[in-house]
Parts: sequence; structure tokens; C-alpha cells
Amino acid sequence: QVQLVESGGGLVQAGGSLRLSCAASGLTFSMYAMGWFRQAPGKEREFVAAIRRSIGSTSYAASVKGRFTISRDNAKNTVYLQMNSLKPEDTAVYYCAAGSRPLIATTLADYWGQGTQVTVSS
Repeated sequence: QVQLVESGGGLVQAGGSLRLSCAASGLTFSMYAMGWFRQAPGKEREFVAAIRRSIGSTSYAASVKGRFTISRDNAKNTVYLQMNSLKPEDTAVYYCAAGSRPLIATTLADYWGQGTQVTVSS
């Protein structure tokens, strides 16, 4: 059974940083593109960042570009999201996803984690 388990969420002040982790099991990690999505209360789940399996190229939503960095460690079956200069608008549940295609949209994900809460206070 495929499992994606996020961790590292929490409460931070605006301008602070958090590092999210997603540990994957039940799949050949290096063969999957990985991504991060987020969902705020009353809003649809949206794309945040993605990293490809081939050469590790990355993509970011315009709202987080320059502030967030996605990376992966295939030896540890883990994908990370380093979040800097956090804003209250970043408050959401953050979800890790895996897919056979580049994960630039929610519809492209094959597997999802349970999510981890990120809250940014003013």
C-alpha cells in the first residue's frame, strides 16, 4: 500500500520559516514525480511546487516562487518543502502528492498524503 506521510507543519509568525517533509513508502520513489499542494478553509486545493523524477527540475506556483524550495532525497524516499518568508496567506493544510506525470495540477496526482497544518500569524 502506498503511503505518503507529511510532517513539519506548525504555527509561525509572518516572515518565519518551516521545513515540511514527506516520507513515501510502498512505491519506487525515484520513478515518481512529487509535489506539494495546499488547501485553505473554504478554498480548493491548489498547486504549490513540484519536482520531476528525471533530472530533478522544479516548478512553483507564482505565489510562492522565490520563497519556497522543493527538493527530494531518493535515498531516503523523502521530499521536502522549505518555506521561507511566510505570509498569513500561506496558511493552509499542505499535502504531499506522487504521480507518474509532472505534478503541476491536482488532477495529475495518483497518491496523496494526509496533510499537515501550516498556520502563519500576523
